[in-house]
Amino acid sequence: MITSRVFMNGNSQAVRIPVQFRMNASRVEISRNDAGDLIIHPLTQDRGSAFLEALESFDDDFVAALEEAHRDQPPLQEREPL
Repeated sequence: MITSRVFMNGNSQAVRIPVQFRMNASRVEISRNDAGDLIIHPLTQDRGSAFLEALESFDDDFVAALEEAHRDQPPLQEREPL
């Protein structure tokens, strides 16, 4: 067991995590158990999973509607360069 320091960081309370407990994560999940202990659980860096889940929710009708809207766009105007 190691004793650490609690301090204010802006409007949030923070805890200094000693090097022995360093986590390889940029985000954590914090919960409190029935005894009142704080539990810090590192979250894995699963970048893009929310984006991929959102893409999976698009059905074929939605994609067809997007393609149709793209085809119905007026042609680009030709303008003089600036």
